[in-house]
Amino acid sequence: MDLASILGIVFSFSVVVVAMFLGGNLSQFVDLPSVLIVIGGGLAATLIRFPLAGLLAAFGTGGKVAFKHKKSDARSIIEKIAELADIVRRNGPLGLEEVELSDPTLAKGVQYVTDGYEAAFIRDAMERERDLYLERLEEGQRVFKALGDSAPAFGMIGTLVGLVQLLSNMDDPSAIGPAMATALLTTLYGALIANVICMPIADKLGSKFKTEELNQSLIIDGVMQLRQNKSPDSVKEALISYLPEHARAGFQPGEAA
Repeated sequence: MDLASILGIVFSFSVVVVAMFLGGNLSQFVDLPSVLIVIGGGLAATLIRFPLAGLLAAFGTGGKVAFKHKKSDARSIIEKIAELADIVRRNGPLGLEEVELSDPTLAKGVQYVTDGYEAAFIRDAMERERDLYLERLEEGQRVFKALGDSAPAFGMIGTLVGLVQLLSNMDDPSAIGPAMATALLTTLYGALIANVICMPIADKLGSKFKTEELNQSLIIDGVMQLRQNKSPDSVKEALISYLPEHARAGFQPGEAA
């Protein structure tokens, strides 16, 4: 689980709720028409932009990636591939059969090597799967960004609806309060949904897109090194370019990792 995402959302809403509680009764900040306008309208507008099947898949993929933390980084991936290269040099490709890997992409690539597939097939298959995975991530980012754009817009629409109701019932004091609540709370709901949930998740998906693109490409190149039966030092030499300059210290072939 990505605790940063969860804690950020919980803390943001907690701050707002505490401020509401200190300022008066929480029930005055609950308005069903405002919820329907912002959430229902935002989802409807997003549905217009994307096909239903793609929308549901994007929600699933985007939500899963945004709240799932992968501990693997480029350096640890290179170290693992170097270990696998040592196994291949000592025992051949079949020596990889007993190795358990937590990364599914690396595990699939290692299985290709163990089964003896041609290098061209391995690269094509893994690059195609990488591109499709990144496309799903990008689609999830677009969906959450669309929701982040729609929520404040429908908050403004709700404000206009509330103002129309307010001005239409100036002679009825009992109708002024609910109309004003709709006018103001829709803006509040739209701002909260956009700035606490949708836009942060869209930004996190964008960041993870870049990380996953680098790691997936690194794994593909590493698997190709295994397929060519390269030595651990050769693997590190070939893959070290994926590391930023500050992470290369002590990682040169022949040096302690």
